[in-house]
Amino acid sequence: MNIKISMLASFILAALSGFAQDNAPENWFNLDLEKDKVHGVSTEKMYQNLLKGKTSSTVVVAVIDSGVDAEHEDLKDVMWVNSGEIPGNGKDDDNNGYIDDVHGWNFIGGKDGKNVNEDTYELTRLYKKYKAKFEGKAKSQFSGKELKEYLKYEAYKKELEGERESLLTQSAGVMRLKEAFDAVKAHVKKEELTNEDIEGVSTKDEKVAGAVEMIKTVMERSDVAAGDLQKNVEGASKYYGNSLDYSYNPDFDPRGIVGDNYNDPTEKYYGNNDVKGPDAGHGTHVAGIIAAVRDNDLGIKGVANDVRIMSVRTVPNGDERDKDVANAIRYAVDNGASIINMSFGKAYSWNKGIVDDAVKHALKHDVLLVHAAGNSHQNNDKSDNFPNDKFDKKGGLFKPKSAKNWMEIGALSWKGGADAPANFSNYGKANVDVFAPGVQILSTTPDQGYEKFSGTSMAAPVVAGVAAVLRSYFPSLTAKQVKQIIMDTVVPVTYKVKTPGTDDKVAFSELCKTGGVVSAYKAVQLAAKTKGKKKGVTTKP
Repeated sequence: MNIKISMLASFILAALSGFAQDNAPENWFNLDLEKDKVHGVSTEKMYQNLLKGKTSSTVVVAVIDSGVDAEHEDLKDVMWVNSGEIPGNGKDDDNNGYIDDVHGWNFIGGKDGKNVNEDTYELTRLYKKYKAKFEGKAKSQFSGKELKEYLKYEAYKKELEGERESLLTQSAGVMRLKEAFDAVKAHVKKEELTNEDIEGVSTKDEKVAGAVEMIKTVMERSDVAAGDLQKNVEGASKYYGNSLDYSYNPDFDPRGIVGDNYNDPTEKYYGNNDVKGPDAGHGTHVAGIIAAVRDNDLGIKGVANDVRIMSVRTVPNGDERDKDVANAIRYAVDNGASIINMSFGKAYSWNKGIVDDAVKHALKHDVLLVHAAGNSHQNNDKSDNFPNDKFDKKGGLFKPKSAKNWMEIGALSWKGGADAPANFSNYGKANVDVFAPGVQILSTTPDQGYEKFSGTSMAAPVVAGVAAVLRSYFPSLTAKQVKQIIMDTVVPVTYKVKTPGTDDKVAFSELCKTGGVVSAYKAVQLAAKTKGKKKGVTTKP
């Protein structure tokens, strides 16, 4: 074996870690640990044993995300419809400030119908902001507030340059393997390669022969079929390309497409009514987990059976912007959502205060916020993850310190045992509330598709779906009460598990407040017993 190819294979395998697929049982997130031997949230058991024949009221769940395909076969019947708006007449019929917002709103689109797709990370934006002020200047020139800003600039610069250097190094091997696949595809005249295609190549062309040897080596070392390896390589190639061209590129700025005054964080009325956008894969997947029609014999079954999905497009391929997040929360609250799913997050915040104000608006109007903890296998008790439920201290001594209507969700694997927490999931004994299924979750994707995705982005909508069931069948429950019921009824994980990203074993209670996994079944049981035990609660099973 060519030693250079062997080394390259090792390098590529390291670069591709995290892109491999698991063979998780379909619908596992809805299954029951005792009955099905997989740690879902017992949705099917809940409907069969507890809610059969019970009445429910429709609940609106806002999905603040990349967009939702409102025409998907498994979602079109559960999309929120703004009854006060006449579709397509170009008028703001309900006078809410947004024209033709039939299924929601898009805060990262322009009035001309164009949309932001790729965007930078917040780190990149902050670096660019301070670079304009401090580039080429010495630390000794500043003091006080300016010195603090200068030190931030230096930290941002160091991190950004480090990220770009790392990406360039990691992407080199992936790009070489992609070129190998491209050469073989051209040789056999096929776009999707199989093991047989690779084994069947016989050629004197040194370039193609070398490409085949490289692919075979990686297949052998990784025990991955040619087709799966090809998909992983193409996905990795796209990831690295986008990261270098857009996410970590200070010279890229698509905000002009939106046409707002970005320096005015209080501005509300911008965007367009395209709730799908150019890349709605993530948001459509999230929406399906919450509410894909359960009784149409199509695709998948969402968690909740009496929901309307409001799409609020806010999240590009890059970091969401605080101004847009704040407006998205306010839009959802003001237009009738009782639960908001937020499967996004970032390491830095441009204007946390404006988001805090929107979260307080949701709290005031009894809206539950469900947020994904993040996929960096970091401890959120020690590292920043935005947005979050902690309010800035400037609110004063007697102002609320945190949002009691907020839930932070970690991701669970279907594997169980020590590998129960997803190896990518963020965690935190103080700052993550519960874990829920989030690995290889089959759900809806645009244009009538169905795919398996992994992430805390998938775990959050599982919990949002459970919350929707509670608010649907027990409509007198407040957002705070729904949160508390879900937390009080987790299935405890009593054995030691691996801390995500390591092989170190700890008690599950070290990873989240409750030390357990969400149970729709147990949550409904408790909700049915809650009548009269908490102020304002008059629920019936």
